[in-house]
Amino acid sequence: MTFRTAPAIIDGWRHARRARLSARIRFFKETPMADPQIASRTPMAVDVEEGKAYWWCTCGKSAKQPFCDGSHKGSEFAPLKYEAPRSGTVWFCGCKHTANAPLCDGAHKKLP
Repeated sequence: MTFRTAPAIIDGWRHARRARLSARIRFFKETPMADPQIASRTPMAVDVEEGKAYWWCTCGKSAKQPFCDGSHKGSEFAPLKYEAPRSGTVWFCGCKHTANAPLCDGAHKKLP
């Protein structure tokens, strides 16, 4: 009967942990996410207050665009929290395809 030393056991745990993490990362990279519904092909101007939290709709189904009303329930979408750094007008993305979520980056101009 052989005994493993403590460093060998720890290395085994690290290897197993890395393997599980790699499998999870691979799953999420290979599993396509559904496309959100396009709520608007233009950005939405909203006057925000400094420090206040706003929940931006990511699915595009909300009746209270650009904010969430819970219409995503049962889907893979979830609202995105935006906390206003200062008071003023903010342009929220309406097409839901922005790379700068929740703010508009002009992605609506490239949509088919």
